[in-house]
Amino acid sequence: MRSVLYIFALAVTLCSSALAGEAALITKESKLGVKETIDALTAALAIKGVKVVARIDHATAAKAAGLELRPTEVILFGNPTLGTPLMQADQRAGLDLPMKVLAWQNENGKVFITYADPASLKAQYRLDGKDEVLKAMTQALDVFTTASTSR
Repeated sequence: MRSVLYIFALAVTLCSSALAGEAALITKESKLGVKETIDALTAALAIKGVKVVARIDHATAAKAAGLELRPTEVILFGNPTLGTPLMQADQRAGLDLPMKVLAWQNENGKVFITYADPASLKAQYRLDGKDEVLKAMTQALDVFTTASTSR
């Protein structure tokens, strides 16, 4: 019985810790398909010289594994002049950098993008004094994602 209580307490602690550090997510509806939304985001990033690190098509990977998944893609991108100061303050912020945007299609065929609000990084990591960087990241993500969902 004691081990069951221990496991239960550990599970509650882990869940509480995960929830306390959970990033606030921002979701926007897109007028485009998943691929087209990510293509538009890639183009918007390229115009501003932001480096795309990776593009992952989860639906294609699922299909290769014999599974089905509605269209779902994620793009990772970053700007070292914004991300590096955050990692200099707390290297663990590198877990959430570079930034990621997920485009996905729901069961009704609507397409959305979702990304973590950079402001939520402050609560997860020791980023005191980095408000301007986080604000710049938040503004840039809003501009890029709005442009990529409304063409």
